[in-house]
Amino acid sequence: MKQRWMSVLRVGMVLLSAALFAALVWVLWQTVPRASVRYGILALCVAIFLVVGLWAWYQRRQVSLFADDLCETLDALMSGRAVEGYQPYEDSLTAKVQGKLMQYFDIMSEGKRQSQRDKETVQSLVSDISHQVKTPIANIKMFTGILRGHNLPSEKRAEFLATMDGQIDKLDFLMQSLIKMSRLETGTFTLHMEEAHLSDTIARAMSTVWAKAEAKGIDLSAECDPAITVQHDPKWTAEAVGNILDNAVKYTPAGGKVMVTVRPWQFYTRVDITDTGIGIPEEHYNDVFQRFYRAQEVAAQEGVGLGLYLANGIIIRQKGYISVKSKVGTGTTFSVYLLS
Repeated sequence: MKQRWMSVLRVGMVLLSAALFAALVWVLWQTVPRASVRYGILALCVAIFLVVGLWAWYQRRQVSLFADDLCETLDALMSGRAVEGYQPYEDSLTAKVQGKLMQYFDIMSEGKRQSQRDKETVQSLVSDISHQVKTPIANIKMFTGILRGHNLPSEKRAEFLATMDGQIDKLDFLMQSLIKMSRLETGTFTLHMEEAHLSDTIARAMSTVWAKAEAKGIDLSAECDPAITVQHDPKWTAEAVGNILDNAVKYTPAGGKVMVTVRPWQFYTRVDITDTGIGIPEEHYNDVFQRFYRAQEVAAQEGVGLGLYLANGIIIRQKGYISVKSKVGTGTTFSVYLLS
């Protein structure tokens, strides 16, 4: 329908031009007595009509070429080919529009890649969760079956029930860790940044591991000036430091030491958590912050590999960072840097 109306419009323009030209000729023949003048004016008018016609044809041709270039650009982008003849620094309308189309294509492609990465992350997360909960659930089912199917002595029943209780605690710890991880990754948790005394935050973190350290005979100490204040979220920072302390106590042999030292710097306040544990090989410094990472040598220890991952995420979201330095068989120092 649109094309038919365009054809009718073009025919109308031609007829109108012919009518105007005929009217001009009639007026010239009626008002100009000399033939040479009439033919001169007529020739000038014909020349003007020809120039206007050629200019209209040229503009239409340019629009057609512009449309062809854009269609070729879109075809190339959709098929994944390089755009032929694209001159990014050329000062032309075609180059500008092509550049914008390619920017848009890059944005959409990155969105598609991010969507694929998110899908793979979700798949990996589901697989990891399934693997983590499989063992405690299997143990609970096994002990439940034994208790139902056998008339056991009261001591044995108490032992099995205590084991089941431990597996339930493990599941609860895993679920709580997964909830924290989910809130961290989706950004649904809220940081309440405030200028607060760091000594209170350190004390709060140490209280979560004090009983474990005492049970293993580990000397747990801290060195922090009570006057030091830092802009941070006390609750979540205590969670992060507590996770690092939990790892330190867990992998430090009985009778060892775990010490927290706070040192103010010019731009950061540094919190060192030093232990006399088994240490970390240098090639695994980055791995320990990965989700569900567990080194082979500590596979027998309790844990799901989320503590350091959560700690790193919490500190990063407060515009800080964590570094690690370790020597196998001697100990490890995790350094938490908080903006002063």
